[in-house]
Amino acid sequence: MLLALILVPFAAGLVAFAIRHDRRRRAILVGTAVAHAAMTAVAMFGGKPVEPMGEWLDLDTVGLLFLGITSALFLAASVYAVGYLEREVRSEHRDIEEGLLFANAPEAVFTGCLLLFLSTMTLVTVSHHFGLLWVGVEATTLVTAPLIYFHRHHRSLEAAWKYLLICSVGIALALLGNFFLAVAATRESGMPDPLVLQALLQHARQLNVPWLNAAFLCLLVGYGTKMGLAPMHTWLPDAHSEAPSVVSALLSGALLNCAFLGILRVQQVMEAAGQALFGRQLLVGFGLASLAFAAAFILRQPDYKRMLAYSSVEHMGILALGVGLAGAGTFGAMLHSINHSLAKAMLFLVAGNVLAAYRTKLAPEVRGVVSALPVSGTLWVAGFLAITGSPPFGAFLSEFTILRAALDQHRIGVAITYLALLGLIFVGMASIALKMAQGPAPRHAKEPLLSILPPVVLALPVLALGVYIPPPLDRALREIARTLGGS
Repeated sequence: MLLALILVPFAAGLVAFAIRHDRRRRAILVGTAVAHAAMTAVAMFGGKPVEPMGEWLDLDTVGLLFLGITSALFLAASVYAVGYLEREVRSEHRDIEEGLLFANAPEAVFTGCLLLFLSTMTLVTVSHHFGLLWVGVEATTLVTAPLIYFHRHHRSLEAAWKYLLICSVGIALALLGNFFLAVAATRESGMPDPLVLQALLQHARQLNVPWLNAAFLCLLVGYGTKMGLAPMHTWLPDAHSEAPSVVSALLSGALLNCAFLGILRVQQVMEAAGQALFGRQLLVGFGLASLAFAAAFILRQPDYKRMLAYSSVEHMGILALGVGLAGAGTFGAMLHSINHSLAKAMLFLVAGNVLAAYRTKLAPEVRGVVSALPVSGTLWVAGFLAITGSPPFGAFLSEFTILRAALDQHRIGVAITYLALLGLIFVGMASIALKMAQGPAPRHAKEPLLSILPPVVLALPVLALGVYIPPPLDRALREIARTLGGS
């Protein structure tokens, strides 16, 4: 099962590079997404735990949670991508007829890299060896750079290079963190323990504390760069803004979670080694800093895709803050990872519909979305309310749980800062999103079924999780919270 989850999309990606027929390639994309989702569903609900492959590949509760998010989002994105690619082909033909220079990259590169992206993210979720986890995170960087450069515009080229350079520096720091972790795990005989999660947890009390703390700091900054924590977030707004909307949905909803998982793995080791407080304090600090940076840049943001990108910085800060608060905060952070992934992916897909209709990313030039695109406009408003933590959507419950964790620990300053920054972000996003939705429609556009069905499907669980958490999910989130040192 574990090998199939990794190798099926990998093999399909290689086949997609070789096939020349566009419709067959799109059929492979959707078929692979369905197969991956079916295998993930068996792993989650089959009633029988997935057998590990040695100590390096295993699927624990937290890995299964992020694998489920990734697979569900990729299935929705693949269905959306079929209609998106059809639109892009028509747009490219029109641009060539009009004499425009920037033609799109070959569809084979797009589809092939998208499938390899699924394979590498799956590798991250099942890796229990810190070296293999590092390889998986680095591989996600390499296969997504061509996706960001899909439109072959000078802005997308700049975004792709910034993404590669900044994330490569971050991943280099994470590699240094792995080296430090190996030193921390070195025994008196001079032989280090393998960098396998289970082995490190078993011998956590024998780890060298100064080297372990140095390893955590490097891994936090390294993977935090890929996760989009401030102030290492500078690649994220450009990449999310310039990438195709279907890619932005996966970058924000799935890729950032993979980097977050790397931080969670090393935090598990810190908890077992008795150094939980050191890690938690850093996570709280980076979490609040990310919220502050997001609030500053969302206010008066003219580009609505960049607004969504800075919103991702905000929510990565919320995840870090929740884990830093531990206990109920960790429960809230894990629940919030689901809410954010679904809501943000839905919003980016809707933003793609708006961009296709209005042909601009500038918010002041977009008015009357609800009138021009009734379904997409309604989803846009609902998505804004969901992503800003308004009831009855799921993000309200998860953000409130994190707030309650801060209050229960009598961390009043953290709670007040958290609420104030959330309020600023709400005002900033409302001034952009609601103005886009209101007003008369300058034009009326068609909404193909494949462009509205995936965001509708993603919106439903975001609303449902605000009023009801299924018992299996509740048990899984509680288990993850206990694993990370909470109650």
